[in-house]
Amino acid sequence: MGGNGRSSISFDDFQQLDIRVGTIIRADEFPKARKPAYRLHIDFGPLGIKRSSAQITALYRPEQLEGRQVLAVVNFPPRQVADFISEVLVLGVPSGEHDVVLLAPEYTMPNGSAVR
Repeated sequence: MGGNGRSSISFDDFQQLDIRVGTIIRADEFPKARKPAYRLHIDFGPLGIKRSSAQITALYRPEQLEGRQVLAVVNFPPRQVADFISEVLVLGVPSGEHDVVLLAPEYTMPNGSAVR
């Protein structure tokens, strides 16, 4: 077990995650989602533009998100959320009951850069 009470994984398991840098090019309200969320369109450079549903409405407004870089897992299978297909999982840290703080690189990176 790891220090948090969860089972440990191998480094090979971690390497199976494809985590990339992308820039949010569009963020829209998503009224059909069960929980408050935005529909994000994220440019991952050579991987193209991918979509994600993100429950980040407590701390962010759509206009604050556009142009912002984020980290996302790009190799999970697509998931349908209401009438929207979410293709990537944007990464964040819970900060309170309904708040999520987005993870982002400290410096601007090329879209599609991989986390190693």
